[in-house]
Amino acid sequence: MSDWLATTWEASWRPFQYFNLYRLVLGGLALLGVLLPEGWIASLHLTYSLPFLLLAVLYMSVVGTGLLASIHWQHRFNFQLSLQVMTDVAAIGLLMYAGGGIGSGVGALMLVSLATASLVGRGRLVLFYAALATLATLGGQVVGAVFRDFEPATIVQAGFLSAGFFATAILARLLGQRLMANEELARQRGISLENQSRISQRVIERMQDGILVVDSDGQVQRHNPVVETMLGAAPAPEMRLADYCPALAAALAGWKVARANATTDFQAPNGSELRARFEQTASSAGEILVFLEDIGRIEERAQQMKLAALGRLTASIAHEIRNPLSAISHAGELLREERRGDMQERLLKILADNVARLDRIVADILELGRRDRMQAEYLPLRRFCAQFVESFESAHAVVPGLIQVDVAGDPGICFDRTHLDQVLWNLLGNAVRHCRGRPGSVRLHVAAGDGQGLVELHVIDDGAGVPEMVRSQIFEPFFTTHHLGTGLGLFIARELCEANGASLELAADADGGHFILVGRCDTCLLPEASDARAAN
Repeated sequence: MSDWLATTWEASWRPFQYFNLYRLVLGGLALLGVLLPEGWIASLHLTYSLPFLLLAVLYMSVVGTGLLASIHWQHRFNFQLSLQVMTDVAAIGLLMYAGGGIGSGVGALMLVSLATASLVGRGRLVLFYAALATLATLGGQVVGAVFRDFEPATIVQAGFLSAGFFATAILARLLGQRLMANEELARQRGISLENQSRISQRVIERMQDGILVVDSDGQVQRHNPVVETMLGAAPAPEMRLADYCPALAAALAGWKVARANATTDFQAPNGSELRARFEQTASSAGEILVFLEDIGRIEERAQQMKLAALGRLTASIAHEIRNPLSAISHAGELLREERRGDMQERLLKILADNVARLDRIVADILELGRRDRMQAEYLPLRRFCAQFVESFESAHAVVPGLIQVDVAGDPGICFDRTHLDQVLWNLLGNAVRHCRGRPGSVRLHVAAGDGQGLVELHVIDDGAGVPEMVRSQIFEPFFTTHHLGTGLGLFIARELCEANGASLELAADADGGHFILVGRCDTCLLPEASDARAAN
């Protein structure tokens, strides 16, 4: 027998238990026959003598023991089945002999036993069972014809019945094999379905989009963990979508009516902007798949794709641009030495200014490509800000006192020194450009953040501020309101902050310009700890 068939055959204990239970009930009925009127059992030619009762009790004992063994000791299936079949053959053969032979009709019970044993039996053993039944039937009939008054013609009837034993055993075995094959196929498909369900569930859980399954009655059947984050809470079991998220339920109702626009934007209960996409499934229950996407993440992904394309483009041409720029700049310097007139001077100045602007753009783009090359360290902000402002005022010829530094306590930040220097250089450059130019017009304020381990750097100026219509664009690359600007300063500043685990935002309620850098001060070793570790 093949491995899969052996596995299925081992799962035949339950039918075997039912078989034993049937035989136990049959034996009990045989014992209870003594209580029935004699005319009801006259056709069986049974004589309720002491040997018959002892034989019936012994049969029930063997069958009862077999039933208990098939329940509590599920080993050696062939041995148990063969023992029970031989018990039936012996008991029914003796009963048939005592009842007058083939004419008693008891032989039909042998067919039931053989059919059941062949359904759960194994291989050629079913033919062995049929052979045993044939020997018992024919042998009993021959003995009865010789030593008792059985009709010799009944031996032919016994032969036909014996042929029926083999036919029943073979047909039942073929049917049993088919049932076992179907059972094994169903088991394998069940395992495959379970594995596929587990894989699908794991994939759904790992997806960054929220997924809900809503039935035709509007109840949420399933969801993945991302839904809980997007909508602020998990739906209760069998909760209606209208009670869980009314805005999403209204969008779904609109989609059911129109069936035209499968994508709808709505606001979640926690205030986040989400996009829902609906898809009708082919299930018989008419379930609907609801895919939820965070609009902010979509915009961020689009921005990343834009930046990736920009990076691939600029990386390939940035170095090539610098060589022609150097040649143009050098040629301009040579032309400037000739001093041909005011007109030429103006043109050469325009040329030099634009060459310098292009050179700054290339430098910024190349710097952006090196954003991941960082060495974070703990920077004491009181000393760092003082040194930075002094260097900035010297480089930009800023009037002393224009920039006011205000550091509360002695905070620090975990940041790459070069990156923080470039971020503040861009922020203070914008602030100085747009302020009113009075003492204290620009403030660099440092304070502890709202959360533990956070520190905030505020760059504030008293200028006109950022117009409301362009607030959402100021961090986009190449967006600028200054005719000499490159449009990369604030964008690079935010990218460098993100590379260092910090954030850079524009304050929403400021009259003038107000940028807030929020970083951490607990992700680097303090200088004292670093020195101690180096000493060890």
